Amino acid sequence: MVDDDTTDAVARAAELLSGRRTVVISGAGLSTDSGIPDYRGPDSPSRTPMTYQQFVGDPVFRQRYWARNHIGWRRMDAARPNPGHRAVARLERAGVVSGVITQNVDLLHMKAGARRVIDLHGTYARVRCLHCANLISRMTLAHHLEAANPGFAESLSASATGIEVAPDADAVVTDTDRFRMVDCMACGGMLKPDIVYFGENVPPDRVEAAFDLVDNAQALLVAGSSVTVMSGLRFVRRAAKNGVPVVIVNRGRTRGDELATLRIEAGCSETLCALAELAS
Repeated sequence: MVDDDTTDAVARAAELLSGRRTVVISGAGLSTDSGIPDYRGPDSPSRTPMTYQQFVGDPVFRQRYWARNHIGWRRMDAARPNPGHRAVARLERAGVVSGVITQNVDLLHMKAGARRVIDLHGTYARVRCLHCANLISRMTLAHHLEAANPGFAESLSASATGIEVAPDADAVVTDTDRFRMVDCMACGGMLKPDIVYFGENVPPDRVEAAFDLVDNAQALLVAGSSVTVMSGLRFVRRAAKNGVPVVIVNRGRTRGDELATLRIEAGCSETLCALAELAS
């Protein structure tokens, strides 16, 4: 349920987006109602996301990550779209939304039925070899890791409940010293989740596709992102430079606030549902 101030703001947002091709940029705040915590929300605990340099440069760190991911990816795979994801898909079906650029790796837009989605930072469901670039599914890797670590996942599931999973599918698990990693089945190279880590660049073709969406948009809707990192902020700046309205829905300040035509301080699920009612 939205309050009167938010209702008025949603009505103004619907007017701004009405009749305009709208691109959505979504962040971790959109997925919190699906049980996936965000990085920078007002009530979020302090987090230190893994960097690319840590992953490739420190085998102990890499072992710890794969052990935690072995649990975390399952929790993320089990997550289901919330009303906010479904509202975005509804707006797309209604012709209001022309595409989604998501900073999330959880695939929840796709699960909600959105058709044109750019997974800017990749997805939890694929794994890439850093040597030969071979791609496999996370499920395939899970079978190999289970064979190398029999009973690991089951022992944690039996002894702990409510394990927290970060937005990059990293579970908060401490007993990782005996976890065995596996290498690429094709070439023996280092495996890495097909996720863009901090300190790593988004693939150029993905950036170009996102800019094409923004350049053909007549409005931009930011949902649940603080756009703190440049990978998302650059699209807000591009839209503002193009002179199109920018609507931001987020709890807490964002780096794009000064560029916003309208700022709605509220949760994504209730706000996007109300917006879908008016705009679709």
